Amino acid sequence: MLTQKNNPLHNITLENILTFLVEQKGWEYLASEIKINCFASNPSIKSSLTFLRKTPWARSKVESLYLYALRKSRV
Repeated sequence: MLTQKNNPLHNITLENILTFLVEQKGWEYLASEIKINCFASNPSIKSSLTFLRKTPWARSKVESLYLYALRKSRV
């Protein structure tokens, strides 16, 4: 069995990641950092999750932004 003890995203859902970013940074920040329409035009958690689950490159950017925000908040 593989363990993922070194994976900081292990056991963290995409919804948790997105909720954290929205609470910490806001939709405007997300739209400025990641140029996707679901953050800029009438944003919601539900519509963003639908898009991110279907779009691997966007999900990867959101996950990277989350890891960056976590590192910055620990400093």
